[in-house]
Amino acid sequence: MLRGRGRDGSYHGGVTDTNAGRTGHRSYPKGVRRRQQILDSAIAQFARRGVDRASLRTIGEAIGVSHTALRHYFASRDELLVEAYRAHEDRAAGEAHAVSESAVGLIIEAAERNRSIPGLVELYATLSTDALQERHAVTREFIRGRFGALRELLAARIEAGQQADRIAADIDPVDAAALVIAASDGLQVQWLLDPGAVDVGRSLSILERLFPLGAEPGTPA
Repeated sequence: MLRGRGRDGSYHGGVTDTNAGRTGHRSYPKGVRRRQQILDSAIAQFARRGVDRASLRTIGEAIGVSHTALRHYFASRDELLVEAYRAHEDRAAGEAHAVSESAVGLIIEAAERNRSIPGLVELYATLSTDALQERHAVTREFIRGRFGALRELLAARIEAGQQADRIAADIDPVDAAALVIAASDGLQVQWLLDPGAVDVGRSLSILERLFPLGAEPGTPA
């Protein structure tokens, strides 16, 4: 990850033994390792059981970390949830091998991976809901930045499809990217509530047909 302020609006500064996860300090291995251990435990816990309105203290008890130790590394519940999800996404990005070249295909691949981790999908849905409330400033900054970065990524895929005459040139790439994200997020919430009735990947695949194809190269319009 980049140091300083990332493209998603978040900070990735150095971490110290007494200020792990906070910016403006040198990095010490012991503090970094301990913070990562806490994040790993939190991710595993969220993957198994999801996340509810539990306090930072309750989360600490669930993962075997005292409230004092947890506050040593994370200033709030919001910060822990955001950093846990960020760490999960970083890990998933490192392990995933994208096959599809299309924007929709990229999201479908992610949805298929998410089938095995409903608890982390629930965590993302919780973060998205919290981001609408001003008192969750850390979460709002993360989700807003994530949406911006994802729109940019998907819009680039859509533009590439237009250049290859696979997608009509009069479709705005950013608008289309926002539509794909909205469909994915909404379908995942429906899937969490009724997994037997909703297939996120299959439903998303319909979007591929909603983007009209351009003319074949060399074919008169």
